[in-house]
Amino acid sequence: MGRQMADGSDTRFADYVEELGSVIGHADRVAPLEAYCTGLLLPCERKSMEPMAALTAPTRVSAQHQSLLHFISQGGWSDEKVLGKVREMVVPEMERHGPIEAWIIEEVAAGRYELASAELCDSA
Repeated sequence: MGRQMADGSDTRFADYVEELGSVIGHADRVAPLEAYCTGLLLPCERKSMEPMAALTAPTRVSAQHQSLLHFISQGGWSDEKVLGKVREMVVPEMERHGPIEAWIIEEVAAGRYELASAELCDSA
């Protein structure tokens, strides 16, 4: 993706994707995983596959679009393993400043997990 951030967030992002890559089952899935995560973070009006493909691979939008679609719909990776790895990495960072009182997850950010933010808010 080639974006460099002065604050070191590019290194933290690469480390995050590498950790997620350790549970998706095959090394060939890491590039689409990185593109998908990058697309979710980049500014664009719609977080669907085609706009994300255009942002993450502007010279090969069609191929990137197909790659992202395949990764999400038929990638063969486990939602539970990925979500478990996310929890393992993120929750301790969130709890560094105190207990979690509320955790709101937008539908788009939840991706395949189909988490209901209302359920998470109700438990707070």
